[in-house]
Amino acid sequence: METRTERDSMGAIEVPKTALWGAQTERSRQNFKIGTEKMPQELLQALIIVKKMAAIANQQTGKLTRTKAEAIQKAADQLLTQKKWDAFPLVVWQTGSGTQTNMNANEVIAFLASRENLVIHPNDDVNLSQSSNDVFPTALHLAGTLKIERELLPAIHETIATLEELEDQNGQVIKIGRTHLQDATPITFAQEISGWRSALEHNETMLIHSLVELRQLAIGGTAVGTGLNASKAYEEAFIEALKKETGIHFISETNKFHALANRDAVVFVSGALKALAANCLKMANDIRWLASGPRSGLGEITLPANEPGSSIMPGKINPTQCEALSMVAVQVMGNDTAIGIAASQGNFELNVYLPMIALDLMQSIRLLTEALHSFNQKCLKGLIVNTERMNQLVDQSLMLVTALNPHIGYDKGAEIAKKAFNEGTTLKIAALALGYVTEAEYDQWVQPEKMIGEK
Repeated sequence: METRTERDSMGAIEVPKTALWGAQTERSRQNFKIGTEKMPQELLQALIIVKKMAAIANQQTGKLTRTKAEAIQKAADQLLTQKKWDAFPLVVWQTGSGTQTNMNANEVIAFLASRENLVIHPNDDVNLSQSSNDVFPTALHLAGTLKIERELLPAIHETIATLEELEDQNGQVIKIGRTHLQDATPITFAQEISGWRSALEHNETMLIHSLVELRQLAIGGTAVGTGLNASKAYEEAFIEALKKETGIHFISETNKFHALANRDAVVFVSGALKALAANCLKMANDIRWLASGPRSGLGEITLPANEPGSSIMPGKINPTQCEALSMVAVQVMGNDTAIGIAASQGNFELNVYLPMIALDLMQSIRLLTEALHSFNQKCLKGLIVNTERMNQLVDQSLMLVTALNPHIGYDKGAEIAKKAFNEGTTLKIAALALGYVTEAEYDQWVQPEKMIGEK
């Protein structure tokens, strides 16, 4: 492999000739051969945006010439447009502040921005007014905000819209409700669906609230929170430039010591993601229970037959989209645990678990976004309601006896239900045999369509 010689404060090192990075990136590439997990692309994209905004702010505050600032911005735009992610070879398992990845960005931008009559220095120019310690948390918050607002929230909204359509279609379909996996009183299928829909609406609200914290940025805190080598004017210019670039109202965290050392905003967001995962898992489980069978289970709904379900049993179809969403939910819950532990480990003026936090947060957002989209398109939109089966299960349910409670009391109702169950008869036959109601009274009082509450 052909190489070129690059230098940093530690001396010379050979770098692959075609590589866009420099000496510090190469040292990290050689020193941290741990795992295969690379820095998330969403984080890299956000980091490049941070470098672009910093160049704009440094020019506006007179610390960087227009020529250098524009060269840095052009290089950043080139990276964002051409998606040169192979220029960022470093793994997540590196220094906990993300310093090597910050320098990776500095070196690549400096390499692309430099030309024959213009030398851009990775530290003095690209990293001007910055430290890895404020840049990386800023990029983390930026990446999470962009990913949630532009991808996850739309995926949730689309799923809610599909559930609303299913509600409209099934307002008159009565089925048996279930508690403790046992028969309960009747509901409409629309009511059951509304529970799933409302859960996602609550999750949407939780995420929006959590973004209030995530939109607060550490930029300007530099190394330990004092803002050494940065200015208030730079900080303000950076925030204004970022608002213009993204269309999102970011603000500067008022206490930079908190912004560098604590990751509670990410914990808050991750908690909202975990809540979404919990509700997705519940919905997926409900749906695969309802679709169980098709002949030996509940069989109240039929799911789309997207692929063969078995390598040995011909014709078998499995609830694969439910299973995929369920696995994603469990992974997100695991990520939340890791993020919470990592966030608790800040020491003095810095948290040094940032790359791992970034990996897990981005994975949680990405997986939920893609799993919801897949579940919506490949499962919910093709769901078929088996009304005949629902009617059959309602008719044979023993819990319809609950409608008799106001008329004959709980104890007599229980006696009717037990007699029907033990003798394998209907509730009506058992009730008439015990003499607690007349046929006319039974028909008047036990009507499933009157047991579903207000429409």
